[in-house]
Amino acid sequence: MTEQEWLDKALTHLHIGQWFGWRKEDGNGNIIPNDQRMSYENIIVHDSSITKPTKAEVEAKIQELKNAEIAREQAKQSAINKLKALGFTDAEVEAFRK
Repeated sequence: MTEQEWLDKALTHLHIGQWFGWRKEDGNGNIIPNDQRMSYENIIVHDSSITKPTKAEVEAKIQELKNAEIAREQAKQSAINKLKALGFTDAEVEAFRK
């Protein structure tokens, strides 16, 4: 996942609904290219009951999500290794994954 995708995922986990968006113009009215819009600095809040999270809060959520993904991958690999240790073939292990 790209850093922009992690940012988007973290923001969607901080609050329910489409509470945020991305600025299209900088402070001088210049158009921000689409590939540069998804950054912390360009977050805009659509829901008046929500305040923009701090950069530290967003970074902590990103790390939490990354850690959870690593844990899932490690658990998956551990399960595969245990199945193989029991004598399951690669094809049989693959069948479990579907």
